[in-house]
Amino acid sequence: MADRKVDKETGIETTGHSWDGIEELNNPLPRWWLWTFYLTIIWGIGYVIAYPAWPMISGATPGVLGWSTRANVAQDIVAHEARNETLVTALLAADLTELPQNADLNRYAIGRGGAVFRAQCSQCHGSGAAGAKGYPNLLDNDWLWGGTITDIAYTVTHGIRNETDGDARWSQMPAFGEILAEEEIAATVEYVVSLSGGEHDAAQAVTGSQIFAENCAACHGAAALGDPALGAPNLADAIWLYGGDRETLTDTIVNARFGIMPAWGQRLTDADVRAVSAYVHALGGGE
Repeated sequence: MADRKVDKETGIETTGHSWDGIEELNNPLPRWWLWTFYLTIIWGIGYVIAYPAWPMISGATPGVLGWSTRANVAQDIVAHEARNETLVTALLAADLTELPQNADLNRYAIGRGGAVFRAQCSQCHGSGAAGAKGYPNLLDNDWLWGGTITDIAYTVTHGIRNETDGDARWSQMPAFGEILAEEEIAATVEYVVSLSGGEHDAAQAVTGSQIFAENCAACHGAAALGDPALGAPNLADAIWLYGGDRETLTDTIVNARFGIMPAWGQRLTDADVRAVSAYVHALGGGE
């Protein structure tokens, strides 16, 4: 270019760019850098040819080597199952109630079950299994459908109130907002609060006890201790799935609750169902 010149101090040609009288020198890039750059281009082209690279409509270009991370994981899973085949066979054949008597098998079941729980169950029940509003705490000894290991295995296998498994545990609380008057619901709430020792209006609680006996005792029991056969919660232990304050109790009575749990027997292997059941039972709240 016509405006290029040689810098007198360095003897290097300038690029023609100048800022405030400062000329930019046209220093060539080091050859080692250029060759490294060219090699990365060559390596990139080779990688695109050899390995999966370009995303397409239904997948990526496979590459001439046919390498696949999914295939590698599948091979690792097969190898893992092969190493533990004896334990898996024993777990499938074992009486779940007798697992603690076999230390090695029990340790394997709980370890495997913990991995299953963290991957599949913790999203609802929490990483520590302490639950959340609407999702049961699995650490205490308050079980809607029974807390023996066989009860837990059945619940895990078939789920609760889902429409995909004909053997799912099923019960439905009526929406008493369509049955009882507001003052009757308020009285029932006072009675329920009184069951767990909360401060309450004694006169209203007496009225509520009669309403409870006529409408609620059939499922929750005359003493409101619940019925695992129906999934009816114990109302006298101050353990609440949705909350025990008056506003929440009123909402529960008016609109009812209808929690749903998937049927994990349709998604997990029999060994995984048994393992996660052993893990949950061993958390400390199992009956």
